[in-house]
This record gives sequence, structure tokens and C-alpha cells, in this order.
Amino acid sequence: MLFRQIFRKSVLTFAALTALSSGFMSTEMSVTAQEKAKPQKIQLNAKDGKTAQLVAQMVKARHINHPAIDDALSERLLKRYIETWDPQKLYFEKSDIAEFETQKKSLDDQINAGNVEFAATVFERFKMRMIARAEKIGAIIDLEHDFSVDESIVRDPKDLDWAADAAELDERWRKRIKYDLLLLKMDDTDLVEARKRLHKRYHTNRVFLEQTDPHEVLELYLSSMTHCLDPHSSYMSPQTLEDFRITMELKLEGIGARLKYEDGYTVVEEVIKGGAASEDGRLTKGDKIIGVCATGEGEFVDVVEMKLTKVVDMIRGQRGTPVKLQIQKEAGLIEEYVLTRTTVKITEDEVKGKVIEASGWIDGKKARIGILNIPSFYRDFRQAQIGGDFKSTSRDIKKVLEDFRKQDVDVLVVDVRWNGGGALLEAIEVSGLFIPRGAVVQVKEPSEDVTPYEDEDAEMYWRRPMVVVCNRFSASASEIFAGAIKDYRRGIVVGDTTTHGKGTVQNVMDVTNPLAFLSREDLGAVKLTISKFYRVNGDSTQVKGVTSDVVLPSLLNHRDIGEDALENAMAFDRIEGAKYAPFSTSVNDTIIETLNRNSETRVAADKDFTRMKKLIDRYVARKNEKSISLNESVLKAEEEELKQEQKEEEEAIKKANGSGEEADIFPNDFYNKEVLAIAVDYLELLQAQQTVKK
Repeated sequence: MLFRQIFRKSVLTFAALTALSSGFMSTEMSVTAQEKAKPQKIQLNAKDGKTAQLVAQMVKARHINHPAIDDALSERLLKRYIETWDPQKLYFEKSDIAEFETQKKSLDDQINAGNVEFAATVFERFKMRMIARAEKIGAIIDLEHDFSVDESIVRDPKDLDWAADAAELDERWRKRIKYDLLLLKMDDTDLVEARKRLHKRYHTNRVFLEQTDPHEVLELYLSSMTHCLDPHSSYMSPQTLEDFRITMELKLEGIGARLKYEDGYTVVEEVIKGGAASEDGRLTKGDKIIGVCATGEGEFVDVVEMKLTKVVDMIRGQRGTPVKLQIQKEAGLIEEYVLTRTTVKITEDEVKGKVIEASGWIDGKKARIGILNIPSFYRDFRQAQIGGDFKSTSRDIKKVLEDFRKQDVDVLVVDVRWNGGGALLEAIEVSGLFIPRGAVVQVKEPSEDVTPYEDEDAEMYWRRPMVVVCNRFSASASEIFAGAIKDYRRGIVVGDTTTHGKGTVQNVMDVTNPLAFLSREDLGAVKLTISKFYRVNGDSTQVKGVTSDVVLPSLLNHRDIGEDALENAMAFDRIEGAKYAPFSTSVNDTIIETLNRNSETRVAADKDFTRMKKLIDRYVARKNEKSISLNESVLKAEEEELKQEQKEEEEAIKKANGSGEEADIFPNDFYNKEVLAIAVDYLELLQAQQTVKK
């Protein structure tokens, strides 16, 4: 990851950490601004301790490796949890670390006994350090910095030891703030405005930290423990579990408005069509929500400078119930709205399709190309259990493919870039739409038993040529799909060198007390790695991913963003292949070689790809540097490249998380144009092959 991006990300680290799960606030309480501003000491109770005990028991019994909760794990947990709060090593001193380390071999015993005091101890010390440093940070922001001095700042905090004392931290902060100001200055921000922004930024960090709830501290602590076992096992508080269900089901109960935090206010970013706010018509983009009454009657809770997750939790609620909002319009007027919550469908992550005429993109080419965009593999499990109609990726894809058949599409492009996965069952069912009956994926259990999961539907919903587009963010279920298409020779894979490399299977299990038969307390859930999956050819996708048949230049190929860059990632291995029959010989070495040769010729002649290659070369050279200059003239030389890289990163995040607008699922840019050129080449090669056979 780029140093600049690391630092910009770390500016929001504390806000992000405290927003890992939705905060809970009673609908009966009324909070004044004075009460809200008063920091409360985190208290973890006996229920939290019991939750920790149960999580430890579930980890030992159900994780694929059946790990012991022992001294070795305790040492790793201590290190990981401390760095979770202070990843940039800007707050804790060596004396803090030494004090924490007195418990490095006892945390396992504490968790097994239901004691989670250490989680609160570290958090409270971190909060104390942040509050104590606030005045110094403000003073450093207001300093007159000399941007012509030749000095540098360490690129990766892993290369730093913990600061010996406050004086060493003072120097780290001086350079950190100088770097922040320099970045803003080079973005043509006046230094007066730049200082104002930094004051606001660090004030927001403190405000958010002070609003951290006990369940968030517990979640970070127990997830730090599970992350010591593998990168994908975690504990989810009840609040986070609800967010997880919303993601899988693509629906929530609320007012239908996308919100964001901006300058201390909860601001309406978009009013979602079909929701309560849209039907009411009064709430508009840019409105500031300054008060919420979750019951619809009574006093408002003041939500100015309140963490966004807390505001969202108060607005969400059971369908058919009222919520009262106090709104500050852009003109400054204050209005009050009472809205009735409804079920809101989330459409930004659902399957979408569009048809493109090749002649509009590529001169001299004629073909109808269907773009099938799959942002995630979702499934409404709760509704599926009940029966009847339910939301799922495979069902939505069938509708798009039916439309493509009616429009006589010649070749299909399936876009799973930025798709981080989802439901295993959906990956199997989606793959089954494109292949004849047979195994799709193999799953190896902790017992070493291997189970092939098959497509039991002999019908193929798409028989014409297809191309799958992946990148380094295509993970898990996306890799099962891409691997099946490749192994069955059903189509070609195009994109980054390989996919993300996540070849493990997680199961979400409620944390329950087996002795409490009459009590069903909501203690959250654990997401545990319980097995590994393998392609039908016997290869694991773990670490190595699914390689592309045709590789296109991309900065993502050179960033440490795959499974292989994650701490405690499981290793790659192979098993015996399943019994399966490839679909045809339409994907062979000759065709792949021709596609690569044609693509390389076009890419070499394209000015945008040439510029991309230069950016890649400079990025690779800079990636190995241990520090970055704080000299304005030196840093400015890299600014154009950094801006381009940051732009690509921001676009990646926007595509991954949704832009809040009706975005084009396949914009006309140089990269996508080359994807279509490859698809048309593939179509023409297959047509020529069929002509020869005739």
C-alpha cells in the first residue's frame, strides 16, 4: 500500500475502528450535548466475559485447526490487539507496552475464565494518551513548518519501535503533521485552510473515540484473537451481525436514505427510491440530521458530532414504526419530519446487465456483447428457509441471461472485479448456470474428508462464448466461479495476474450458552474458518488464486492486497481432482496464445496503457523505499503519480462499496475497451474454428 494512502487511511483509523459495528442506543434515552461530550469509562461486564468464554470454546471445537487457547496464542493476541488501536505507533510509549506485556502469557487463562478486563485496560490507556496529546497536536498544526528542509518520515510503521518517551512521540507527530500539511499544500489548499482542516480532523477522531461502546471494544479484542488463527475468522457483536445479514439479504428496515458523516453532521447523501423518505418527498440530498427520536414521540436525541453508526442505529427499526427526525435544511431552516419505517431494498449490490454494440467501442467490429455485473454472491437465507420467492444472485442472473437471449447477445462478459465473495451455495448455483451437470468445487473438512459440491441442474442457461473479468479483489465465491469456468474450459479469464487467493470457507454461528436452555441471549456470532475449498482440478485457490488466461497491466498486480499479504494466511496445497468432463475444446493453448498476442499488440500501441506502465514502474521502484521525503520540491515530483494512483484506489473503493449514484456498470475506458476487444477476438476465433470444422 502506498505510504500516502497508509497515512491518509490512518488519519481515520480511530473513527474506522470505532465504526466496525453499529452502535446501540436505547430508544428511550434522551442525550444532551453536555452528557454526550462527557467521556465515559468503558465497562465490560459478566455477560461480556461469558461471551468471551463461549467464543473460546467454539474456536477450539469448530475452527478447522482446532487451536488451543494457550500461552502462544496469548502472546500473539497481546501484540495484535495493541497494534489494532495504535497501528502507526503514535500514542503508546514503551512503558505502556512493558506494562501490557506483564500479561502476555495470561490472556488465554483470563479469556477461558471469562475475564476481559485487559480489552478495556488497553482501550482506556489509548484514550488517555489521545486526549493528553490533543493539545500538543493542535500546537504542532499551528507551527510554521519549513518545507524546504531535507528530512524524511518512515514509510512503514512496522520498521519503527515503540517510542521511548513523550519527546520521541513529539518528534514523530511533528513530522506526521508536517506531512499532512504538505499534502494539503500540494493539493493547492491554503495553509490557513489546511490547518483548519487538520484541527477538525483530529477533533473528530477524539469525538468518535469517546463514543466507543463496550460491544465494540469486546468485538475488537475477540476478533484480534481469532485473527491470530487466520485472517477471516472473527467475532461479530449483535450489532455487526445485523449489518452482515443486511449485506447478505440486500434489504433493511428503515427510512431509505444513504447517510454520511461530514464536518460533525450526519448528512443525507442519497434518498433511495422506493423507501419511506422517497415516498414522503421532504428529505433531500444535503439535508443535515441534527436530532433523532427513535420512537417517533418524545424528546430528540442531539446527534451533532455523534458517530454515524449510532445515528443509523436509531433511525433503523421495525417496519411500520415511526421515527422523528430534526432536519437542518441547506438554507438553515429547521424542520421536523415523522416517517414510518419500511423495508428498503438495496439495489447497488445486486446483479445488473447491459448490452453493448462492439462497433461503438471498436472500429470495424460487429458483435452484441452482454455485460453481466456480479458485485457479490448474496442470498436471503432466512426467506429461503421459509420458502417461496427470495432474493439471490443466481435467480437474478437467470433474469439477466433471459434478457440477453432475447436480444441475441453473441458473447458474454461476466464482471466479478471487486467482488469479495458471499454465499458458497450461490457460487455453486451461479457456476451451474454455465456448465453441464458436474462438480463445481471440492471442500475439505477438518477430518480431511473431501466432499465435491455439484451442479445438479443439467440445464445450461448460457451456452454461447463467455469471458470472466477478475482482479486482485475478486475473492472467495468469485474464485470458485472463475475456477469452475476455467477448469471446464467454458470460457476465458481476463484481468489481473491472479485473483485474491482466498480458499477458505467460513461459517457464521450464533454464540449460545448450551446450559441456558430457557434463555436465548443475543451474544453475537463467530465467523470461523471451518474448511478449505479446492477447484475440481484439485488445486486450492488459497494464496495463489485463479490465474488469468490474458493478463492486463494494472497497479493492483503490484500491490500487497492479496491473501498472500495477510498475516496468518493458510498455505496453498493440492488434493486429488474430482471427476468432471470439460465442456469443449473451445479453450485451448492455441486460442489463448493468439488472444495474448493480439492483446499485447494493442496494449503496446495504446497511450493510456503506456502511461499506466510508467506509473507501475515508478510505483514498484518507490515501493521498496523505506522513507518518504518531507521536502516539498522532492515530494512534488511524485505528486502526479500519487494522484493517479490515489484516483484508481478511490475508484476501486467506490466500485466496491457503491457510489450512491446510478453508476455505469461498465464505463467506456481504455481498460474495459481492451476487455471487449479480447471478447470479440475470442468470439471470432471460435467462429473461425467452427467454420473449419464444417
